[in-house]
Amino acid sequence: MSTILITGANRGIGLEMTRFALADGHTVIATARDPENATALNAMTRITNDLSVRALDVADTASLLAFAAETPEPIDLAILNAGVMTARGGVEDEGHDLAAWQHALTVNVAGPFLTAQAILPNLERGTNPRIAIISSQMGSNARAGGNAYPYRASKAGATNVASNLATELKPRGIAVGSYHPGWVRTDMGGDGADLSAEESARGLLDRFEVLSLETTGVFETYTGAAMPF
Repeated sequence: MSTILITGANRGIGLEMTRFALADGHTVIATARDPENATALNAMTRITNDLSVRALDVADTASLLAFAAETPEPIDLAILNAGVMTARGGVEDEGHDLAAWQHALTVNVAGPFLTAQAILPNLERGTNPRIAIISSQMGSNARAGGNAYPYRASKAGATNVASNLATELKPRGIAVGSYHPGWVRTDMGGDGADLSAEESARGLLDRFEVLSLETTGVFETYTGAAMPF
């Protein structure tokens, strides 16, 4: 079975992907910014030896370097899920200040790139190595909504990062895709969303299983439907 890295695994979709990946028989390296308080993840480590919980802040260089030093294992699949949502309003939303832009772009765009950069040696030693970046249909220019500007721009950036990594890493045998998880009932998606975290997580993991060098560069939903960009 595969060794899977899941960032932002302490809640929501990341936590459910961790549960399903373990149930499927994989070994999981799950990250959280504050692993000591990742209660659900730590509870899982007491019932399986296939889960390792490690500290990682994708927006912090020292944390990325420390994680890379602490992670000698080959990685077969890296699910780059860590992300943030800032203010949701229109152009006059006071929450769309410089700090919100910096935070969203750093975590949601630079974060996946820097994480991929840090674990590239692990992926090169993996079997059928793949990178799955959790993006969003909100980053699609074809689905502009006129709100949530930092988040939308950052997810467009995440999809662009995935596309460029797919081009560069294909000759090195690493496939890369970006994925819309659906509108999910999480802290970010809210209680009125369409999907449970379990439904999204199961669909995403199934899509990652069929990601290959032949399909590298895809931008698709958790059901496998192609997303416009």
